[in-house]
This record gives sequence, C-alpha cells and structure tokens, in this order.
Amino acid sequence: MTTAPPLASAPVGNDFYWPLRIYWEDTDAGGIVFYANYLKFFERARTEWLRSLGMGQQQLRDTVGGMFVVTQAQLNYLHPARLDDVLHVTARLQSAGRASLTMAQQAFLQPVSADAAPQLLCEGQIRVGWVDASTLRPARIPSSILQSLQSLPSLS
Repeated sequence: MTTAPPLASAPVGNDFYWPLRIYWEDTDAGGIVFYANYLKFFERARTEWLRSLGMGQQQLRDTVGGMFVVTQAQLNYLHPARLDDVLHVTARLQSAGRASLTMAQQAFLQPVSADAAPQLLCEGQIRVGWVDASTLRPARIPSSILQSLQSLPSLS
C-alpha cells in the first residue's frame, strides 16, 4: 500500500489523500509530532474521505440519524514528523460490514524535491462502527451508505 501521494487532496485509485502541515501545537517537548496526534490526522482524512463521497458527518447525523465512531485503532510509528513538515495522510476502505468499516491509513512526509520518494511515517488500521446519533447504541449502517461504499474500487 506504500504509494507516492499527490500534492493535493484527492481520491487517487483506491486511496484518498489529505495534506496537512505540522504546527507547534502538534509537537511535544522534543520537537516531534506527539504520537496521539496521528489519530487526529487519520480522523481528518477519514472525515474528508467521507465528504468527498458526498457523506459529510454532520449531514449523516442530521439526515440519517447515525454516525461513525472509532471502535478500534492499531498504529505503527516508523519515523517522526517535525515542525513545518507537510504530510499527506491516506484513507482507504479495507472492508465494510453491516455495522462497521475497517480503514487502512498512512501518513507520509512530503518529499522536499520532486525526485525524492515520500517517507512513510505512521500507518494504522482503524475500525469505525455505526451508532444511532441520539442513543449512541450500535446499529446497522444504512443500506444506501453500504451500497455506495461497496461500489468503491477498493472493495470491487
């Protein structure tokens, strides 16, 4: 799954790419990105991925009465990101069940030169479950959403 990300956010093949810059607030006392912030970066990429598919999270809550919540996260940290680095964060649907989705996500350091390869900094597998927005109880993902997701190239 390690591929070179483009320079702007967009769906490319089976992956969605979201660019972001590292700010002071993202770093720890050692000047590197605090490990938990990768979860925030992955959340932003998943949210923008859904939005690119016409499924904004607030829209889902308001119109369908449900929302996705993280139920499991497994991350591998490979290299640190630092202040002012530009990252590209990916989101790719691995599987879709009746009540949950499993996403593969990666954070790459954008290369400084065009001939350099992007460096994989962090990768993870995130499972999100569908819940009723008013009760927060697990529920089945509406069939219209599942049909849209199951038609994506990554699951075909």
